[in-house]
Amino acid sequence: MTTAQSIDAHVRLDIHPTHPSAVTAVLTGSQAHIPHVGLEAANWTAVAENTLVLTRIDHEEPYWAEKAAQQLAADGVRVEITPRLREAMAEEWTWADYPMPWCTRSEIREVSDAAQKIYDDIRHGQLLIHAHAEDGHTTVAVGTYLGSGKSVYLHGENHLRQVADTFDSPAQALVAFEKAHGAAVRPGPAPMTDTERAAAQARTSLAVPPADAGPPRPQPETVPAYAADAGDHDALLEAFFDAHGDWEKWRTWSDETTHAIHESQTLRIERVHEAHPRETAWTVAAYETPVSDRIWHVTATGATPAPVLQTLLHHLAEGDGWDTAVGGPVDEKTVTAATRPLTDAGWEHTVDGRWIRWTNLAGDAGVQFDAFAAQNANSTLATWTVWAGPNVNRATWAVQASPYTPAPLLASLAEDLAHATGTRTAPTASRHTTQPITTPPNLPQIPNQQSASRSQ
Repeated sequence: MTTAQSIDAHVRLDIHPTHPSAVTAVLTGSQAHIPHVGLEAANWTAVAENTLVLTRIDHEEPYWAEKAAQQLAADGVRVEITPRLREAMAEEWTWADYPMPWCTRSEIREVSDAAQKIYDDIRHGQLLIHAHAEDGHTTVAVGTYLGSGKSVYLHGENHLRQVADTFDSPAQALVAFEKAHGAAVRPGPAPMTDTERAAAQARTSLAVPPADAGPPRPQPETVPAYAADAGDHDALLEAFFDAHGDWEKWRTWSDETTHAIHESQTLRIERVHEAHPRETAWTVAAYETPVSDRIWHVTATGATPAPVLQTLLHHLAEGDGWDTAVGGPVDEKTVTAATRPLTDAGWEHTVDGRWIRWTNLAGDAGVQFDAFAAQNANSTLATWTVWAGPNVNRATWAVQASPYTPAPLLASLAEDLAHATGTRTAPTASRHTTQPITTPPNLPQIPNQQSASRSQ
């Protein structure tokens, strides 16, 4: 009998090259067939010789891959987990707009695992779907388990699919289903969801689509910071996490948004990854306490140049003024301190009613102060707008700030506009857009993160 620590097999677990959450297992060794059998029994799919894939519609692959790794190690199989997969295993995330907010993270996982089992039973032909229908914003279906003869009424899609009712026979199930959904009933299973389609593709091949080399990239040129390329904002955020261990990473599963939360829970960053270049991609908010209303906030659009964004992130981590206390309206001293770098650089200073503006000689970058908005801490209007482009109302990018935003932070951004440089590989084609900058909604309250694990 083969004993633990004597199996000649090695399993290397890694992130799937094209599927965002799937996990691959590459097996080597003279007894590689032993872990191969174990992984297939745990619902991994063989896609090539001694290569398997774990892909799920509940996106919990890293969690179950870790469970599989623990079992393999207990059986005496050598297991290697790549650093990026270990990071995914340690990362906490939550479903956006989850319909059962009372569930704990483990309870959510139980619900989604039950949905995964239903999906697998359908995929493997153990649950035959007779009909489906659209019910509001989701799909319902009726089917029968082969062998047992138990018929079920299914409600929901993907990780939310549940058995809502059971019947003694297919006839009873179909009669009840047609009575409930009438003309909306369609024969057979519903078309695959995007999630199911992506999972099926991940089980088919590990091939990475060939990259289109395209034309040669132009050499970068040195330009003022306000005219620099936006660069890779996501890479800047990851570098920020790597450099500052007192910030925690919290994301939603869809990967559309990532939150960075300071260990005090009184300073938070929201990063929207797929935002349009002139829409809000970053929101920074400061709070007096973890559960209080926010004191001040700053937003930045998706086209904000990398040097300007780096300055903002650096000030949040290293600055001395982000914890400004709630006070009275912005006074002349605050305005002077915030804009001193522009005054010293000789930028044009104009007053137009409620707006005070500082603009460079070329007229393609500046800072605007709205004296009216500054008098109301709860105003939806931006008190400060740092911008570049044809003019403040047709800006290529903008950073906007609320009344109590610390003057040192604003002065750092003004210093960038006046003196800092960056690189640009080509002029931005959309610099002459007429779409105005709009004020974003409030940053949503983030739940207590004390128990969340920080991504490593």
